[in-house]
Amino acid sequence: METLQAELEHVLEKGDPEEIGNFLDQQNISDVAELIYTVPEHDASIIMYMSIHRASGVFKILETATQQDIIQKLPPGKTAELLNELPPDDRTALLEDLPSDVVRELIKLLNQEERKITLSLLGYPENSVGRLMTPDYVYVQETDTVQRVLEIIRRVGKNSETIDVIYVINDKGELLDDIRIREFILAAPNKKVSELMDNRVISLNAYADQEAANEAFKMNNRVALPVVSNSNKLLGIVTIDDILWVATEEFSEDMQKIGGTQALNEPYLDIAFFKLIRKRVGWLLALFVSELLTTSAMTYFSDEMQKVAILSIFVPLITSSGGNSGSQASTLIIQAMAVGEVTIADWWRVMRREILSGLVLGVILGSVGFLRIQIWHELIQHGFMHMKDPEIRTAYLTHSTAVGLTIGFSLIGIVLWGTLAGSMLPIFLKRLGADPAASSAPFVATLVDVTGIIIYFSMAYLILTGILL
Repeated sequence: METLQAELEHVLEKGDPEEIGNFLDQQNISDVAELIYTVPEHDASIIMYMSIHRASGVFKILETATQQDIIQKLPPGKTAELLNELPPDDRTALLEDLPSDVVRELIKLLNQEERKITLSLLGYPENSVGRLMTPDYVYVQETDTVQRVLEIIRRVGKNSETIDVIYVINDKGELLDDIRIREFILAAPNKKVSELMDNRVISLNAYADQEAANEAFKMNNRVALPVVSNSNKLLGIVTIDDILWVATEEFSEDMQKIGGTQALNEPYLDIAFFKLIRKRVGWLLALFVSELLTTSAMTYFSDEMQKVAILSIFVPLITSSGGNSGSQASTLIIQAMAVGEVTIADWWRVMRREILSGLVLGVILGSVGFLRIQIWHELIQHGFMHMKDPEIRTAYLTHSTAVGLTIGFSLIGIVLWGTLAGSMLPIFLKRLGADPAASSAPFVATLVDVTGIIIYFSMAYLILTGILL
């Protein structure tokens, strides 16, 4: 890349537009895109000097923020040329992220046909399949012959997004089937399209959520899927490259929500500072207020902590164990729901599994906690460890078994509760129509912190009353 950058700067210094254009057009599209990220001061120049077809290929794989920066720098004539050359779905993706006044000005630069297509796509709800589709596809009638189909492909296939699949419609424009191009290539020229149809077409509704398209592609191993209206009219197609972008964006949003922030929707380094603060402060305030409940719970049990000082030592251990188990379960379930491994209908299976998991994990951690108390008892008793606080020393020496059981059983209860809360909360939110990722790991951890304090001191009451309490 350093060599390519040096060559670019060399030809730019010469200032010969034809030489610059030839140099850029000879490079791989991905390499040119990388050049734009490497030398952002030349981003608009790179697009401007390339042939429009190649420039369009580079532009559509750039990050949205970079695209917007280039559009602002390009002269109106080149902007119009570029926008008209972009595939309709990529052009729509660019325009939907721009302010409405900017969109209006850019739409004026489109020719009549492209303007009509763009306005149609922008008319669909945000994050719907309709925003992703392109009207550039090949369709035929069921009465056509294979010879006729091949002629249609030769005539219009060049301007299509893909010709791997040919779509069959009737006189009303309704989708009947989709047939792979290899079927036409291998069939006799006089064979009818209807003879190749199996009527097992898979389609997407234009108003469906984009995540539905993602699932459909994963389940059916397709490079493109047709998009239909509510009355089954063929409107366009969605291709796998658009779905990959959607999947990447959804993954990024889920990761950000799991981390306890709102979705940024922009690259981290490009987002405005105060906008970044707004995205983060809401969750932090919510979690802070939630943690105040933990403080209230500890205040309620302050007398017990004063009477039995050793109990306060293990509060961080208890709360963190519950929070960690809850965060772990929450992350696993959110990920499983995202890839379709778990649905709302599986809630009972998930609950049973997490009850068993929580018990086993709780017993393991509880055993370690109990063993820790016994080891400290032996170390203090034999003089290998010294305790400055006489109350804590006495508790270790004379009541180690009772304290160990308190810690052990508390961990079992808290880890069990943490796994249940962490696994059920995403399913519950999904049932309410909310995003499961909103039950982020920090939120689950905070929830379990509060209840963990209650479980811990309740267990202490049961075991230590009459002994230390």
